Amino acid sequence: MLGDALAFPRRSDDWIQTFLIGAALIPLSLLVLPAFVLQGYMVRVMQAAARGTETAPSFTDWRALFVDGLKLAVVGFVVSLVINIPVWILQFTVLSGDPSAGVSALFWVVLLLVLVVSLAVAYVLPAAYANFALEDAAFGAAFDVSTVWAGATTAAYAKAWLLAVVVGVVLGGIAAALSIALVGLPLLFYVQVAVYYLTARGFAEGLGVRDGSPGATPAATRV
Repeated sequence: MLGDALAFPRRSDDWIQTFLIGAALIPLSLLVLPAFVLQGYMVRVMQAAARGTETAPSFTDWRALFVDGLKLAVVGFVVSLVINIPVWILQFTVLSGDPSAGVSALFWVVLLLVLVVSLAVAYVLPAAYANFALEDAAFGAAFDVSTVWAGATTAAYAKAWLLAVVVGVVLGGIAAALSIALVGLPLLFYVQVAVYYLTARGFAEGLGVRDGSPGATPAATRV
């Protein structure tokens, strides 16, 4: 799986052009709108990974890329908001209380809860993204709790997620350091593609739908 993820970004006739466009969109994302186009491309990456497509997508139909990227951003915002609001309320309640030993102890409990919730969001959100992409960028698919949970609680997804973390931390760190001189931007784009590929493929393999049809591959063992 890792080998396929690292090779996938270069599996197209115009991969150099794609890398250059992706690299340019990263700093331009500060202008917001280009960020949606870049996220739209990642939707196509996830679709290819989940459906077993061997060819990496190109930057074509920019309007569709923008729309899908905007929808993906909304999905991420809503999912994170729904999960984090209760934690924020609890945090506010604790921090606004009178300082005391009890409040201090509760503060550390809340801090631990925040860390746990943050990790949970980081783990489940890519699964919601993957289902969103697999169902042709349908909003409802990202919030299909039963399907997202079914895919996220498989060994295939857990393995893919851990590999994505490793790729993101190791190669992403190198790319970020090199980005100061701009030469790392294509590598940073490459890392993003590989990370999205991994989580989407792991999710699809976990559900047994890798070629886009239910039951295409045996469902992975639940963790």
